[in-house]
Amino acid sequence: MWCSSAHRPTEGEGRLPSRPPDFGAVTVILLRPLWTLRMLALRTLFRMMVTVALCASLAGCGFQLRGQASLPVETLYVPGSSPLVVELRRNLIAGTRSKLSNTEREAQATLGFTHELREKVILSFGTNGLVREFQLRYRVGFRLYDLKGRNYIAPNEIQLTRDISFNEGQVLAKESEEALLFRDMQSDMVQQIIRRLVAAKVPTDE
Repeated sequence: MWCSSAHRPTEGEGRLPSRPPDFGAVTVILLRPLWTLRMLALRTLFRMMVTVALCASLAGCGFQLRGQASLPVETLYVPGSSPLVVELRRNLIAGTRSKLSNTEREAQATLGFTHELREKVILSFGTNGLVREFQLRYRVGFRLYDLKGRNYIAPNEIQLTRDISFNEGQVLAKESEEALLFRDMQSDMVQQIIRRLVAAKVPTDE
């Protein structure tokens, strides 16, 4: 009598061998974001510490941060509407502690401009007799005075110059360069005027 019995697969036959799961990759994947966040936090903290130390060092050296320059007056009137005056007002608001007044009577002092001139003079000629180089000159005169007419800054003038080469074959390009140089001198003039204002002395009754 023939009888059959169910075949029982031996270990390793008909199925994959059992293997303990490898959690190493999962662990790395889970821990890496945490490690990255910690490193970013440490870097941020380090940068903050460096910034604080730098600010303290600059303060100890007498350096004033932007917006903390002190003028000899708390209120200032700057009349006019030229590009120079507009840029000067903007820099005074952003870079000093003084407030700008709308009228002369409301201000401790008035910054009055006597002249503003832009000039272009020949600096040199080439061997062919044509102009080879120009000099651009920017001159601004001003004084700082109070309601009694006393001078914080007596009438004076600041002159800036820039040299520019000339090429008759590049007239349009040289005109653009000239305009850029004058704009650069205007910004430089604003900074020099503010330095004069910061160094001004309060007038006496003598």
